[in-house]
Amino acid sequence: MYHKNPSYRTFYYFNLAALIAVSVLCILPMLHIFAVSLSGKSAAEANLVLFLPIDFNLESYAKTFENPNFASAIGTSALRAVIGTMLGMLVTITAAFSLSRSPAEFRMRIVYVWFFLFIMIFDAGLVPNYLLIEKVGLVNSFWVLIIPGLVNVWNMILMMNFFRALPKELDEAAIVDGATSFRILFSVYLPISLPAIATISLFTMVGHWNSWFDGMLYMRSKEQWPLATLLQSIVVVQDFSKTGITPEDLELLSNRSVKAAQIFIAMLPILAVYPFLQRFFVKGIVLGAVKE
Repeated sequence: MYHKNPSYRTFYYFNLAALIAVSVLCILPMLHIFAVSLSGKSAAEANLVLFLPIDFNLESYAKTFENPNFASAIGTSALRAVIGTMLGMLVTITAAFSLSRSPAEFRMRIVYVWFFLFIMIFDAGLVPNYLLIEKVGLVNSFWVLIIPGLVNVWNMILMMNFFRALPKELDEAAIVDGATSFRILFSVYLPISLPAIATISLFTMVGHWNSWFDGMLYMRSKEQWPLATLLQSIVVVQDFSKTGITPEDLELLSNRSVKAAQIFIAMLPILAVYPFLQRFFVKGIVLGAVKE
């Protein structure tokens, strides 16, 4: 009877229309970029391409994959996303589990919670951060893309609240069986925490893949730039020397087509990963966010 209520049906169809509109607004820019990447020079430079390619050709993709800078940037970003996500989740999960314990189990819990909240709100600033990174010898190193952002306090708080929402009877049963804290975490908590872990892993992976500022700030060699930094240089700064286009290529190709091809390729890895995590995403995004 509830689903036959006119108010519910009105809300349902309005909500459906709104979601379809938002989905279309998200998809159309990607279609436009894809169409431009497959279009010829004249149509791309004349801004005639909308959602279908004109003068179809694949030269932009061929030229992109021939560019050693682009291939190197993809490798750096992929390695950063994998290693950064794995190490970040390891730190996040272990810290969240420790902070989810009661004060009787972990006496310094409140002190550490306030410490993490403080560093989440207050930041030393760009110059002190750079001087610190330079002092420890991470400048122009691959690890400078991972170690400074290894602890994400917001993700840790979400994971901590998720652990605190789990039944305490699980702990008690494991302790009775003689399980240590590490055994409780890895054998009891993690198997039932897949929604939260998948959601936070996706956030972490996307953050690493899209991060460009640290590469530009700390990497002195442009050959070591991650993909996001390279694309920022090409698209925003208009540094076309990194597109791999020679003056001879300009007779057949447009800078817009090559840039569109590189942007579209950069989107594909995250678009490919998301469907595998989507079934956890809706559930995991709300878990851990409703309890202090």
